[in-house]
Amino acid sequence: MFPPGTLYTRRFADMYANCACCGQTFEPEPGYYYGAMYVSFAFSTGIFLTVLFILSLFVKEVTTIMVAITVLVVVVGLLPVVFRLSRALWINIFIRYEGPCNLIPKK
Repeated sequence: MFPPGTLYTRRFADMYANCACCGQTFEPEPGYYYGAMYVSFAFSTGIFLTVLFILSLFVKEVTTIMVAITVLVVVVGLLPVVFRLSRALWINIFIRYEGPCNLIPKK
């Protein structure tokens, strides 16, 4: 779905137009990936809860500022990964994965 070598660059959001194996378009309709924002929100909530749990293990008194800064740093650091993962999960909800290229029958 995504060109290699673009994960932690300014082009992390670039996507191929179609699958090289089966020809499936990666943007079936305009605005298709708006739903992926909800998946991304779920990941961000999980990150927040994980950071809060880890901070509570290692810090005696957890402050709001401490949580906010830590979550901000972690979420921004993982932004390209969460972005790509949420888009991949969103498209897999609606379009069935057929397997690796060598197992897809040619039409």
